[in-house]
Amino acid sequence: MEVLKERFKAKADAKAAEIKDLLKQNGSKKIGEVTLAQVYQGMRGITGLVTETSLLDAQEGIRFRGYSIPELSEKLPRVNGGGEPLPEGLFYLMLIGELPTAEDVNNVTNLLQRRSHVPNHVFATIDALPLNTHPMTMFVAGVMALQTESIFAKEYAKGINKKDYWSPMYDDTLDLIARLPRIAAYIYRRKYKNNEHIHPNGLLDWAGNFAHMMGYEDESFKELMRLYMTIHADHEGGNVSAHTTHLVGSALSDAYLSYAAGMNGLAGPLHGLANQEVIKWIFELQKDIGTDSPTKEQIATYVQQTISAGKVVPGYGHAVLRKTDPRFTAQMEFGKKHMPDDKLVNTVWNVYETVPPILKALGKIKNPWPNVDAHSGALLVHYGMKEYEFYTVLFAVSRALGVLASLCWDRALGFPLERPKSVTTESVKLWLEGKEEIWE
Repeated sequence: MEVLKERFKAKADAKAAEIKDLLKQNGSKKIGEVTLAQVYQGMRGITGLVTETSLLDAQEGIRFRGYSIPELSEKLPRVNGGGEPLPEGLFYLMLIGELPTAEDVNNVTNLLQRRSHVPNHVFATIDALPLNTHPMTMFVAGVMALQTESIFAKEYAKGINKKDYWSPMYDDTLDLIARLPRIAAYIYRRKYKNNEHIHPNGLLDWAGNFAHMMGYEDESFKELMRLYMTIHADHEGGNVSAHTTHLVGSALSDAYLSYAAGMNGLAGPLHGLANQEVIKWIFELQKDIGTDSPTKEQIATYVQQTISAGKVVPGYGHAVLRKTDPRFTAQMEFGKKHMPDDKLVNTVWNVYETVPPILKALGKIKNPWPNVDAHSGALLVHYGMKEYEFYTVLFAVSRALGVLASLCWDRALGFPLERPKSVTTESVKLWLEGKEEIWE
């Protein structure tokens, strides 16, 4: 058994024993109270999931195994001479729960390189779709075609002790993460670059190779991909993509089926598609105003017009965060380092200074600050990636690190089928009249 796998098994066994004892001593204790409004309004604020890999703090933003983004930027290993953390290191941290050494990260990179072969039928499946198909549809179709390679599905069909479910799920996870950049890059080159494809470079790291296969050899773009893949990797368990992956996995669906389901959720405009909507909105702003360098006053007028039309300003607001998303800040720092004079990037910064006060004045928005989607598109456009429909695919490749690490933990800890109770409005009415008890 390989070293990473052995370490994961040891950590998982210890955690499972800890949880068993925790539930034995405290299983009957309540965590908060659920209101009728929460039942009807998306279950906001209801604590009902355990996700080991990350936790979202309303003030500090995402913490991966307790570490903030600034801390990880300092502590995670990088490529020689690089300025951004390697996403392989974050995956190790989420899976094992400890900061990796440079050797640990190199081991993960080597594992992914060895597992990265994509069968030809996956490319044939993607090629069967019309060229005008949205990149996320192509991406999910490619993942589903890759499901033929699932080790978990094969082992389950043969018969496997449930205590061993974690092992084939681990293998599926590593295989899938290894192959996703190849699939995503194939889609990008097929749709936008005349179907002219670029073979992988086995000497590059996971994110650097992804940039290479898309056709971007600028070292700072590879740095951007390392940053992008790290900061988009996970966002605790309640968001649509993470929760869906967990939910489908709870039916003992394999990693391919579970991840594909989660990415269908990520493709929604209230989730991962928002990064596409942000850059589209900024392009429309520039076109409407007639300049690629709008003033703050012009931006403010356009924002007011957007709000008056009953639309939202994309990239602003978050269901949990109550301050500027640290992922936005990390991207802003990248922009100041690599492209301080870029007009589009400066427009994003001017929007950042303009929008929050306007949204605050409305008195209806708890969080008027930017989230991660408000900045990412402008950085990509700087390097020539203007195909904003593809941005969510980048998000999807990154999010695999978190949701699949969590799926390994789900199987290692023996989490059961997720099946919350639902009620009808009629039964709610009877409950309010004291005629029926619906919460038992």
